[in-house]
Amino acid sequence: MTENPLPQDHPAIRPSKTGVLLINLGTPDGTDYWPMRRYLSEFLSDPRVIEMPQAIWQLILQGPILTFRPSKSGHAYKKVWTEDGSPLLHYTKLQAEKLAARMGTDTLIIDYAMNYGNPSIASKIDALKDQGCQRILVFPLYPQYSATTTASVCDRTFKALMKLRWQPAVRTAPAFHDDPAYIDALCTSLSASLSALDFEPDVLLMSYHGIPKSYFDKGDPYHCHCQKTTRLVREKMGWSEDFIRTTFQSRFGPQEWLQPYTDKTLEALPDEGAKKVAVAAPAFISDCLETLEEIAMEGRDSFLEAGGTHFAALPCLNDSDPAINLLQTLVTRELGGWV
Repeated sequence: MTENPLPQDHPAIRPSKTGVLLINLGTPDGTDYWPMRRYLSEFLSDPRVIEMPQAIWQLILQGPILTFRPSKSGHAYKKVWTEDGSPLLHYTKLQAEKLAARMGTDTLIIDYAMNYGNPSIASKIDALKDQGCQRILVFPLYPQYSATTTASVCDRTFKALMKLRWQPAVRTAPAFHDDPAYIDALCTSLSASLSALDFEPDVLLMSYHGIPKSYFDKGDPYHCHCQKTTRLVREKMGWSEDFIRTTFQSRFGPQEWLQPYTDKTLEALPDEGAKKVAVAAPAFISDCLETLEEIAMEGRDSFLEAGGTHFAALPCLNDSDPAINLLQTLVTRELGGWV
C-alpha cells in the first residue's frame, strides 16, 4: 500500500489538467428593462470600450443613456432571442461543446465565457481551477484585434486572476485575421452561402463592427486587420475589388467612426446600379444582434426601400464544421508544449 505523502489534514489536490476558455463579447440575461440595463451598464462602463474620463462618462451613462437605451435594445433583442437566450450565447455554447467533443479529454477541459454578462470570465476560471486546471488557454473569439475587444478580454481575465491566491498559468491566443485556417473557413462558408442563393449578387459587403476613428488614430490595428481579411478572401476567391467591399457597422454616439458605414452604403448601392446585394460579417464568429437584427432586418429594409431588389444576410461561421475545424486548428497550435 502506497503511503500518502500529504499530511492527514492537507486539502485534496486534483490531478493537473489544462483548460481552454472560449470567450465572446457578452449577452444580457433577458430582454426586459433591468437585465438589459445591467448588461449595458457593464459593457459601456468598460474603459476599453468608451475612452472618456469615467467620472464624466458615468454621469451620462447612468443618466440619460441607461434610462432610455435598455428598452430600445431589449426590443431589438426580442426579435432574435432563442430558447437558449441570445444567439451569441447559443452559438458560443455550441462551439465549446462541439470542440470538446472533437478534442476534449479527461485532462483537457474546454469551456466558454462571456466578457460581459453571464457566464462570466471569473466564474469560469474558478470552475476550471476547481476541476484541476493548472494551465488555461484564454481564447478571445475575435478574428481582428482591437483594444475594445481582445484587449478587454485580457484585462478582465487578469483582473479575475488578481483575486486568486493560487493562480493557474495562463496563455492568451492572438488575433487570427490573416491566418490561412481562418481565411479557408471564411471562403468555404461564403461559397456555400452564395451558392445557395436564388440570385447572383452584384456586390458582396464584408461588414465589420466599427470602432471610433479616434481609436484607430491612436494606433488600434483593427481597421488594418479588417482590410487584410477582405483582401485575402478576395484574392483566394478571385473576386474583383468592385464585387467585394469592406464596410463598418454598429456605430454609437456622435463621433466619427471607421468608414464607409454599412447602412449608408446599403442606401447608396441601388443608385449605383447594384440592385442585388449580399452581406457577410467576418468580424463575428457567431451570429448575434448585430448580424441578425441590424443587418438581416434593418439593413435589408433600408436596402429595399432605397430601390434594391434582392438582399441576403449570409450566416456567420457559428457551429458549422468549418468553424469547429478552425477552432481545433488554432487551439491545438496555441496549446503547443502544454498538451
